[in-house]
Amino acid sequence: MSNGSAKTSSLQRAVPPGDTRLPLFYGWVLVAVAFVTMAVGVNARTAFSLLFPAIIDEFGWDRGMTAGAFSFGFLVSALVTPCIGWAMDLRGPKLVIELGVVAMGVGLVLAVLVREPWQLYLSLGALVGGGVNCLAYTGQSLYLTNWFVRRRGLALSIAFSGVGIGSITVLPWVASLIADIGWRAACLRLGILVLVLLAPLNLLLKRRPEDLGLKPDGGASGSAIVERTGNVVDRAWAAIDWTLWRALRTARFWWLAAGYFCGLFTWYAVQVHQTKYLIEVGFAPSQAALALGLVSLVAIPGQIAFGHLSDRIGREWVWTIGNMGFVLSCLSLILLGEMPTATLLYAMVLAQGSLGYSMTSVMGAIPAEIFEGRHFGRIFGTAMVAAILGGAAGPWLAGALYDATGSYLPAFWIAAGCSTVSALAIWLAAPRKVRAVAGRADRLSASAS
Repeated sequence: MSNGSAKTSSLQRAVPPGDTRLPLFYGWVLVAVAFVTMAVGVNARTAFSLLFPAIIDEFGWDRGMTAGAFSFGFLVSALVTPCIGWAMDLRGPKLVIELGVVAMGVGLVLAVLVREPWQLYLSLGALVGGGVNCLAYTGQSLYLTNWFVRRRGLALSIAFSGVGIGSITVLPWVASLIADIGWRAACLRLGILVLVLLAPLNLLLKRRPEDLGLKPDGGASGSAIVERTGNVVDRAWAAIDWTLWRALRTARFWWLAAGYFCGLFTWYAVQVHQTKYLIEVGFAPSQAALALGLVSLVAIPGQIAFGHLSDRIGREWVWTIGNMGFVLSCLSLILLGEMPTATLLYAMVLAQGSLGYSMTSVMGAIPAEIFEGRHFGRIFGTAMVAAILGGAAGPWLAGALYDATGSYLPAFWIAAGCSTVSALAIWLAAPRKVRAVAGRADRLSASAS
């Protein structure tokens, strides 16, 4: 075959059938869609931290009860997440993620009508909290892992780094709306943005590259089997047709669940209460809101770099680095109670964002490498129930401890301990012993040769 013919054949493999105008692998288009969806969707939920002080000021409700609305959203997610995996396996990502967009948008719009706690729990809790699980980390991980194998960590980290861009666009916008026209109007405008921008954009989604006659990572025809099996370390484990029931009977699944529960416990205990805590130790509301946004901003280079690094050295190392970032963040918050300096504040932001948020780059890759197969959606969805329960428990317990003791310090110490347990649990789940990441697979192949 001539060089010109070879290039033409390669281009044909890299675009969907019937669309010869797109000179790149369609998987990267989906990464771009996920990037925008995460930028808006995740930050629409994160905005609860900005709404939290205004809601307390208006109603005078207890912090534990008010923060409980955020936690209630996680509990609703825990109920629907296995269904998300099931629906993704059967119908693909388009239906699942569009349902999440509608639920979030409607929940934010209905928040305008809140007068009683149950209305807060329904709108910003159940609808926003439950909807975001369809379109954020869980939903995106369920189908993007099909499109990438060798560059799985890099692709997921780029997609998830959209949260950082949203943090410097969506969150400051919401903060200014709260200050200028109130938290209810801010919710209304945010809900409209979610519906108008994300609903049409996610019509581009496809479940797997094979649906368009493509291969993972944009590889050549016939390379998919090599890509999916060439990195296998434990062939007996990888050969099993993993169903949810079989996965639930393994220690690896429960170590994975424990790691996700503890990791998300810390993440959201800190995120939900951080803004109010910083205001109370002496920072201006604008500084506290800026810190919340900067955490996600500085996460962008960290997520991408550590996602790429995870493809070279392994997922366990990056998960550990992320958890240690949250340990440092908790310790910094504790010290800020005694020394509320700008230097220590930005050290906390760097630890939480650059290191802590790197966990998102491997959250989908870890279970995919342990339980890859046709039932992966159900397995991952069930594993994410543990993460959601951790995310629900963290904010609630932190608020309840504050109400009981008048201090956030016990909650921050508990959160630091949970991060340490999370790192250990993923080492015990050991995805490296099932499938090697690209960097290690290359070295193993070279050694075998």
